[in-house]
Amino acid sequence: MNNYPKDISVVIPLYNEEESLPELELWLREVMLKNNYRYELIFVDDGSTDNSWDVLTKLSLQNSNIHAIRFNRNYGKSAGLNVGFKAAKGEVVITMDADLQDSPDEIPSLYKMIIEEKYHLVSGWKKKRYDPLSKTIPTKLYNAAARAMSGIQLNDFNCGLKAYHNRVIKSVDVYGEMHRYIPVIAKWNGFNKIGEKVVEHRARKYGVTKFGLERFLYGPLDLLSISFVSKFKKRPMHFFGTMGMLSFLFGFGSTMYLIADKLYHIYLGDGHYRDVVNNTWFYLALVAIIIGVQLFLSGFIGEMMIQQSDKKNDYLVSEEIGS
Repeated sequence: MNNYPKDISVVIPLYNEEESLPELELWLREVMLKNNYRYELIFVDDGSTDNSWDVLTKLSLQNSNIHAIRFNRNYGKSAGLNVGFKAAKGEVVITMDADLQDSPDEIPSLYKMIIEEKYHLVSGWKKKRYDPLSKTIPTKLYNAAARAMSGIQLNDFNCGLKAYHNRVIKSVDVYGEMHRYIPVIAKWNGFNKIGEKVVEHRARKYGVTKFGLERFLYGPLDLLSISFVSKFKKRPMHFFGTMGMLSFLFGFGSTMYLIADKLYHIYLGDGHYRDVVNNTWFYLALVAIIIGVQLFLSGFIGEMMIQQSDKKNDYLVSEEIGS
């Protein structure tokens, strides 16, 4: 018996999924009862404009293991996962989408990989996808870039079906669109045993996808952002200070060279010199000095912000069911 109140927490962010919720809840309940899991289903309604919250309210009356959280407006998937992670009490935390494209039948295998094989994190791999080429080709390119930059050999970073040990999800803070890079954040937090499992990808049964082509633009930008933040968020002076020092030394050295060159020609008396301020190179050097000072100041300000920062939840929850 572990020290966690639940064996499994299933975190399900959703937006306008009223049609799929009853079927998903029933399917999850059957899997949990069949395997005798102590479980909770954490539904995070990301400001749905349909009847999703009414459906969750009715389902919670039938299943006491449902914990439903409703945002006041739409914040995005990362916000839903972040709040769901904070609420999760299970030793193993499973994330999945609410559109029935992820199969709850995968949960027992994912649970065993975390508990018995001691993985910190297991990511699903939708090897066979029911998506058009306009989505699959950019996805392959994006995954290749993510592997190259992170060093994590996963085939499908963006798969919503993942399993985590509770310690992993309590150590990550997911914001913006960083839900795609939770394995990267976990690795940089010291959770290095990351596995992958081929999972079923089901064709969408209800509704339409909530993600557009813009995610293929934001994905690489988010990867660059998380790479920078993970490396330098606790030591911004290491980045800004280094860049500032190089810029300042370049500008200062260039200025000293121009002055020394003028003084040398004055000493020789050959008349082959001009005023330093009439030299274009002087102004480039001056700009480099100014940029160097600004980068230094950015580093100092970053260090002070870290000292004064406190983590706070900026997501406005309007209603909540269960605990």
